Amino acid sequence: MATFRKRGPYQWQAQVRKKGQPLQTKTFETRALAAQWAHTIEVEMDKGMFVSRAEAESTTLKELLERYLVEVTPLKKGAEPETNRLRAFMRHPLARRFVAGIRGIDMARFRDERLQKVSPSTVKRDLVLLGHVFEVARKEWGIHFHNPVRDIKLPADGRPRNRRLQDGEETRLLAACREARNHHLLPIVQLALETAMRQGELIRLRWEHIDLNRRTAHLPDTKNGEARTVPLSTIGIRVLRALHRSLHGQAFPGVTTEAIKRAYIRAVRRAGIEDLRFHNLRHEATTRLFEKGLNIMEVASITGHKDLRMLRRYTHLKAEDLAKKLG
Repeated sequence: MATFRKRGPYQWQAQVRKKGQPLQTKTFETRALAAQWAHTIEVEMDKGMFVSRAEAESTTLKELLERYLVEVTPLKKGAEPETNRLRAFMRHPLARRFVAGIRGIDMARFRDERLQKVSPSTVKRDLVLLGHVFEVARKEWGIHFHNPVRDIKLPADGRPRNRRLQDGEETRLLAACREARNHHLLPIVQLALETAMRQGELIRLRWEHIDLNRRTAHLPDTKNGEARTVPLSTIGIRVLRALHRSLHGQAFPGVTTEAIKRAYIRAVRRAGIEDLRFHNLRHEATTRLFEKGLNIMEVASITGHKDLRMLRRYTHLKAEDLAKKLG
């Protein structure tokens, strides 16, 4: 049964009582809105479909993000970059809203706003992460509300980047890395070009997994969840031999993804190189493996690609080089 009480000039409080159900109370500006809400609650209770929205109506998006950051993010391989992304979300005005009131149109505005600043693939990752925050809150934390990310169209993935190092760029890049305050940057960049390892894999390298005599580096924890052993080139061996061995067992002790990211961006800027991201070094290294004559299965065993179709874009060799082979 619903009751209504006027609490001020523009406040009407509705209460719904039903045996076996928790008391539901909410305040509206008009009696008509209060009656509409009460009727909806009573119908849901009669049909056995009612779930309390009280927690969703008193929990902000920022509070969800903070809980997700503590309980979910630390369990992921990419915890550090995800932490930075979540903290950026917390500073957005949308984070101050109660989650029960966030609609698809709000997420669409967030999407369009982000598309003015970053690439579609970055925006897609943002929305996928927010969508997962909402889903965890709904399914595992018992906060009942609709996931607004489901109501919008995600940006399409951009075309794969095939950026390769041009003449002179590698020399300039390595010279800039030598000048970096972060002394780990140069060997990490050199190993990226020699091994095709991902940035996170390089940062997590440990000496107990490196065998300089057998010329291998074992990666027990990779992006796709499968361990692999990477062969080391002569240059790769030389780079590793020059590193100082820490007592903690890490090849690059104390290094974080964010620190290398920032140091790399500054080095690229000093080198006068445009549009060269760290991940492009993996593309360059993978393409060089094909240029050395390795077949697709051999390359996949080194790079860790599970889907061989993903390697097709790495085989875009320079047309002028192919012309020389044709004679």
